[in-house]
Amino acid sequence: MQLPPPRTTGGKPLMEALLARRSTREYAPRALPPQILADLLWAAWGINRLENGLRTAPSAHESYDVDLYLAMADGVWTYEPKANRLTQYLPDDIRAETTTGQAYVATAPLNLVYVSDAARLGNLSADQRLLNGVADCAVIAQNVYLYCASEGLATVLRSSVPGATLAKRLNLKPSQAIYLAQSVGYPKG
Repeated sequence: MQLPPPRTTGGKPLMEALLARRSTREYAPRALPPQILADLLWAAWGINRLENGLRTAPSAHESYDVDLYLAMADGVWTYEPKANRLTQYLPDDIRAETTTGQAYVATAPLNLVYVSDAARLGNLSADQRLLNGVADCAVIAQNVYLYCASEGLATVLRSSVPGATLAKRLNLKPSQAIYLAQSVGYPKG
């Protein structure tokens, strides 16, 4: 699915977005339109310097170890920043499987699953790969928070992810680890 070009202007000023930033656990059931999805994903992990492919979020050693999996009603998709598109990964609605016991996750229009691939982090120690992978995921998640605050969307970051079970469901490689998930949608009511 080709995404529309992201809108890279507009939104609230940074200080207003920081003031509005919050965690929300209630979502309206309507899906995010393609333009909002494109803008959100670009803000999260898109390419903001076309001349050298650098991203909106920093990455340890420019490793770009994080892959974004999007669990939505119409299946699981992966985000391809260079092509600005989504590729369907699974046809199944697994939103409820991206959490351990939080009912709202099953109906949130989008659940981002942050997957770090340690193989892309080079010859670092296991502890350094873990730390860098978690840090890269967290920075991307903060970009999502700020975009959502700027655009009036609801979001919450979650570490309550059934990592091993979900990794098996997504058929991840041994070098890949799920560190965080983040629900996104329109606020309820």
